[in-house]
Amino acid sequence: MSVSGSNNNTVEAGRESRRAWHFTPELPIQQAPLFELPLSAKASARYFITIWRPFGFRFLLLLAAIVVWTWFTPSLARARTFDWAWVLEIGLRNLIIMVFVAGGLHLLLYVWHRQGDEQRYHDRPMEVDSPTFFFRDQVWDNMFWTLVGSVPIGTLWESGLLWAYANGYATLITFEQNPVWFVSLIIIIPIYSGFHFYWYHRLFHVGLLYRWFHSWHHKNINTGPWSGHAMHPVEHVFVYSDLLLYLFVASHPIHVIFNHMLHSIAGPTSHCGYHTVRINRFFSLQLGDFMHQLHHRYFDCNYGAYESPWDKVFDSFHDGTPEGDEWMAARRKRIRASRKN
Repeated sequence: MSVSGSNNNTVEAGRESRRAWHFTPELPIQQAPLFELPLSAKASARYFITIWRPFGFRFLLLLAAIVVWTWFTPSLARARTFDWAWVLEIGLRNLIIMVFVAGGLHLLLYVWHRQGDEQRYHDRPMEVDSPTFFFRDQVWDNMFWTLVGSVPIGTLWESGLLWAYANGYATLITFEQNPVWFVSLIIIIPIYSGFHFYWYHRLFHVGLLYRWFHSWHHKNINTGPWSGHAMHPVEHVFVYSDLLLYLFVASHPIHVIFNHMLHSIAGPTSHCGYHTVRINRFFSLQLGDFMHQLHHRYFDCNYGAYESPWDKVFDSFHDGTPEGDEWMAARRKRIRASRKN
């Protein structure tokens, strides 16, 4: 994700190439070059420079993690003794962040309509008076499961790791002690998180795990900021389970918070329904994730993220083009035929 602006040519191209969508980015969509063969060092270096450039989304996410650790996280001395007081402080902080990000984007895009339908994937409203959703309202349903599920469960994961650092169960390093590994781990974390997302997500598309749990999330075909964490609480446990890594890898709470924010903040932003969000007249951010938007619409494709090769490895990558629709239809036909045999 990176800073981006409106592109009228891309809008028109997107509308012409996929009438099923109000807007698409440039098609076909491409995954990160890190896993493309033959591997191009030049393309990979260019990708890293783009994805980590100052004031791009990922850089801002890391900056937020540093700010949160420095000023809004209990000290390790306090965390040495497990106490609900400091856990609730983290929970309150996470609640405020979630309401600010998801609620702010919802107000900006869907209540105040600050950019109309410009760069919006769908142009349909959120569902109301629908028996599909709790409270018969998509937004209220999404808000409820985000605030009573994702925020407290993510807080418990984060608090457990802070307690582990304070008591020596997780190996703590600092930037001063090991700057190379400290920075390297920050760069690795989004790729690792994408690896985790694909495998847990793919698992939740199987049988009873889908029927009992993941189907809650897929009620959202037309997504909004509150849809990112609108899922069964059991799935919230798995969403944040990649934080277990830090019990086995030398790291720092900044790494945990950054990894946590790749879920807690990137969930609302990637589901916001808009490719690019205009913050003000001078600054906009590419927040939407069209690869994942395709997954919400077609269900059995694009289980992973841009920095994950597994959809191409296992033949489930949809590139967003009409040819991709034809490929998917043929793939489904092959799967149905194999099941009959």
